[in-house]
Amino acid sequence: MPDANPRIPFQMEGDAPPLPPFRGKRVIVNLAVNVEHWPFDQPMPRAVLPPPHGIRAVPDVPNFTWVEYGLRVGMPRLLELCRQLGIRASNLSNSEICTHYPRLAEAMLKAEWEFVGHGLYQRALATFENDAEIVEQCLAVMRGFSGQKVRAWLGAGLSEKADTPEVLLRHGITYLHDWLVDDVPVWMTTAEGPLLSIPYTVELNDVPVYVIGQHTSSALADRIRDSMAFFARDGFSRTRVMTIALHPHVIGVAHRMESFTAVMQELADHPEVSFATSSEIGDWYAWLHPAPA
Repeated sequence: MPDANPRIPFQMEGDAPPLPPFRGKRVIVNLAVNVEHWPFDQPMPRAVLPPPHGIRAVPDVPNFTWVEYGLRVGMPRLLELCRQLGIRASNLSNSEICTHYPRLAEAMLKAEWEFVGHGLYQRALATFENDAEIVEQCLAVMRGFSGQKVRAWLGAGLSEKADTPEVLLRHGITYLHDWLVDDVPVWMTTAEGPLLSIPYTVELNDVPVYVIGQHTSSALADRIRDSMAFFARDGFSRTRVMTIALHPHVIGVAHRMESFTAVMQELADHPEVSFATSSEIGDWYAWLHPAPA
């Protein structure tokens, strides 16, 4: 009988030997900052404010400006926090950030953040008929702007078509965040060859926590602390990736930044934590466990 998962063979934690420490640490923290362009002349991907009378309007001024506030105000706060703590983040960015918000894209480039593909603008890849062209256009812009190879990808809304992994691999993507199956990288199969799945999260993610779950301002920090406490309970016996997924319009507001800044300082000071970007994690794992033949 075939595996339920068509891409990644099933295994349970403990089936494989533990990974060695990463730079001498057992917890690899990937600060994954989603930097998105929501086009003003299109329906918004998500709404923090329901439409009056139940009638959606275009332009959707309150929800567009909710997101642009994050680019104007939230991003400088996150950039400064990372600068103070010496963290190089992963910039999971729509490529139109480079063309519509070049000042911001230049700031992330200057901060030496890794550019990770995230589509042209914030629209699910599965909704495009010409998805391969969208991937090609996105990566051409990001690579041209950043001078980076751009080898990692997160689909907008984690959306894929049946052949998206093959499309990505053909366009030079080797690391994919869409598959949320494990706390460590795992090899996945495609018709084009192996592709490495890199951990992502909907649990330590500000959108499910705050926008969907409507939890209190310190909830994300509480989840991060509880995760670290659980890892400590087993003596940090296994090396794990702890991705923290952020959106500047959500985490970057003042009442959430206070508790988030405090917990980030705790992580930066923790003897078992090392920060790494998407491709740094992928390169490390692929060196330890090369792609299957």
